[in-house]
Amino acid sequence: MKVNVHAVNFAVDGKLVNFVQGRMDKLEKYYDRVVSSDVYLKVEKTSEKENKIVEVKVNVPGDDFLVKKQCKTFEEAVELSAESLERLLIKRKEKIRTHI
Repeated sequence: MKVNVHAVNFAVDGKLVNFVQGRMDKLEKYYDRVVSSDVYLKVEKTSEKENKIVEVKVNVPGDDFLVKKQCKTFEEAVELSAESLERLLIKRKEKIRTHI
C-alpha cells in the first residue's frame, strides 16, 4: 500500500515515518483492496499535553475512510487510528461479502 505522510508545521524524522508505514501496512491484512493512505501529522500550539493530532485517510475502491485522533504522542495516535481503521475495514469486508 502507498502511504503518504504529511507533517504540518514541523519536520518529521525517519523513525516516525517508518513507524507509520509499518502500522499502515498491517491494515492490508484486514482488507486487501486498500489503494493508498494519507497520514497527516499535526501539532497544535496549546497548553494541553495532548496536542499531537493524527488524521488518516484510507482510500479503498468506492469509498474513503477518515479517522482523526488526538494524543500525547504521535505513536499513540497512529496506533489508535489504525485500530479504528481495522474495525472499519473489517466491517466493510463483511458488508461486501454479504452482497456477493
